[in-house]
Amino acid sequence: MQNTEIEKSTSHILIEIIEYIPNSIVFKTIIRKTTGNVSAAAIDTGETLAEKISPFDTFIQIIEGNAEVVIDDKSNFLKTGEAIIIPAHTSHVVKANERFKMISTIIKSGYEEGIM
Repeated sequence: MQNTEIEKSTSHILIEIIEYIPNSIVFKTIIRKTTGNVSAAAIDTGETLAEKISPFDTFIQIIEGNAEVVIDDKSNFLKTGEAIIIPAHTSHVVKANERFKMISTIIKSGYEEGIM
C-alpha cells in the first residue's frame, strides 16, 4: 500500500483526508521526516491499535468521535478536540469503543540533547 503525503501548500479539512472502512484501521501520512511524522487514522468501532512501547513521545489529537487511550494500564477517554501525550517508553493501547479519527504526531529529535 502506497502511503504518500498529502499535498503541500493546500488547505485540507482534517476529518475529510481519511475515511472509515468497516472493521478496519486506516492510516494516511500527512508528513514524514527523519525527525518525526504526522499521520491521520480512522479507526472503526471495536478495533484496537496493538499494544506497543514507542521510544518517542506521541501526541494524539481526536478530530472526530471518542477514543480510549490506555497508558500504563490507565484509561483516558478522549472526545473530539481533546488530545494527550503518550510518553516515550510507556506501554499504550488505543481502542475504538466507537469509531473515531485522530491525528498522531511523533517527534524523534531532541532526545539526544536530554530535552523532554
